[in-house]
Formats: sequence, C-alpha cells, structure tokens
Amino acid sequence: MYFNHLMKQGPVVGGMLRLVRAGKGAALPELPGPEFTETVPPRSAAMVRDYVRFVGGDPKAYRGHLPPHLFAQWGFPLYARALEGLPYDLKKVVNAGFRYQVNAPLPADEPLQLSSRLTSVDDDGRRALLELTLTTGTASAPDALVSTLVVFVPSGKNGKKSKTGKKGPSKPKPVVPQGAREIGGREVGRWSGLVFAQLTGDVNPLHWLPPYAKLSGFKGVILHGFCTAAIAAECLNSGLFAGDVSRITGFEARFTRPLLLPRRVRVFVDDGDSGSAEPGADPSARGVYVGENPGGPAYLTGAFTHVR
Repeated sequence: MYFNHLMKQGPVVGGMLRLVRAGKGAALPELPGPEFTETVPPRSAAMVRDYVRFVGGDPKAYRGHLPPHLFAQWGFPLYARALEGLPYDLKKVVNAGFRYQVNAPLPADEPLQLSSRLTSVDDDGRRALLELTLTTGTASAPDALVSTLVVFVPSGKNGKKSKTGKKGPSKPKPVVPQGAREIGGREVGRWSGLVFAQLTGDVNPLHWLPPYAKLSGFKGVILHGFCTAAIAAECLNSGLFAGDVSRITGFEARFTRPLLLPRRVRVFVDDGDSGSAEPGADPSARGVYVGENPGGPAYLTGAFTHVR
C-alpha cells in the first residue's frame, strides 16, 4: 500500500547511505559548522496524507500546510552533509531526540528552502552528543520552522570509558510521572516500522528486520523515534486542542527507551510543571510522555508549548 512512497524517497535513502559509507574525519570544525543549503520540491500530497493518517492525525487538519514533525523527511539529506567529515564512526549514530519551533505554518505547495549546520558538540570521551539545526521555509514563509536534531555517537576507543578511564555513574531510567494524565494512544503493529520507513525513507533495518534487530542487541524490531514523537504530537492535537494543529508552537522529544513492536503507544501529559529539564526551557512548557502507565517506564519524555 505504501511501497509507492518508498520509490520517491531517494534523497533520504541516499543520505543514510552517505553516513554508512563515510569514514572518520580528522577533527571537528569550528562551531557552528559550515552552512549547507538546498531548495527541494514540495512534498507529495499523497505521502503527507498517508503519513498524517498513519501517525493518528487528520489529514484535513493540515490542508495547505505540512506537519512540522515531518521535518526529518526533507531534512535528512542536509543533516548527512553536515555530519560528514566528523571524527566519529557515523555508522553508529543514534537519534537521541529533537526539538522544533513553529514560527509560521509551512505551506505544502511551495518548494522548501532548507539550511542546516552542526551547531553543538558535547563529547565527554565516551560518547558525543551532536546538535544539528535545520531551518525550513518557503518564499512566502521564510524561516517558518526551526528544528534541532540531537544524535548520539560513541567517541571513545571502546565506547565505554570516559576521559578519566572510569565509567560514569548510572542515571535513573526516566519514568512517566505519577500525576501524568493519559490523553490518547495508538496501536502500532509488528510491521509499523516498515510502513513508517516507506512513508519517510528512514529505512534503517533496526525498525523492520527482526534478525538485524536481534543482532543489534534488541529482542525484536523497535519503532522509529520520529514515529513515536509524531504519534505523541497528534495525540496532543486531538486530545487537548480539539484537532487544531496550529495550537502547538514548540515541541521537544528525548528518546529514552527502545519501543519494541507490537505495542500500544500511550501518551501522557503533565498538568503541573514542565517535563523538560533542559536549561533555559520555556517555563510555560508542559511535559509530554510516551509510556506504559504513570510511574512506569517512559519511551519518550519531552515538552510542548502552545498558544492559548
């Protein structure tokens, strides 16, 4: 049903292959890194419609505009270019999370003007957290969407020891707060990872090929972090804002546990303080979580801001 979309995902798949083939570079560039720009055609209306429906949204709510949580689909080729030449094994890059700010609705029928660069590197000798910023706009809506992708990559010789040669203290695993309120969810089946790969071009076999997932240390295939986040965002739209997709102005997600398939994705919100522990976080932000139940393990933790 969705294979026809995969046939049009050449730039995304090509970007992934570039990372797999890239060798280690010599050194980090001066930050922020060089800027990469590109103008890409409007997204396929059929692909956007099927994507929104798959993650639990209403395609009619996005009439004339693109869902902001789809940004990686058009941004991944530029992300790959911004990562090339870094002194890391890019085959081991893992998506750690993202955040985005909506400055204006993003028109669906105009070419997208993209700009991306490496903006931050946090390397403790054991692992590196790399932040890459992508600005997306059109001729009529410049800088409509500013998104930041955070990726994790091992940086030490064995990926286990810090600069001091000692393992750092283990951090407690994130959980859904006891007071969080469930606002919705979605059943994701055994083949949901394959469907999402066809819709977005993220064809990492970890999400749809069981033998590969097991060789990678998982019990089975796991859902894409971006799919988990998109489901959460659409649950916010329907559960809090009566389907008004213009209300959310900012969204942040941190992927904290692999989500094995099949499973029911359950989305919770914090009606009290923000769930975001990031320095400088917007004090008006509210926490959002994907997990089993309050007090149980969280697969995603984050926060969102909205107009009232």
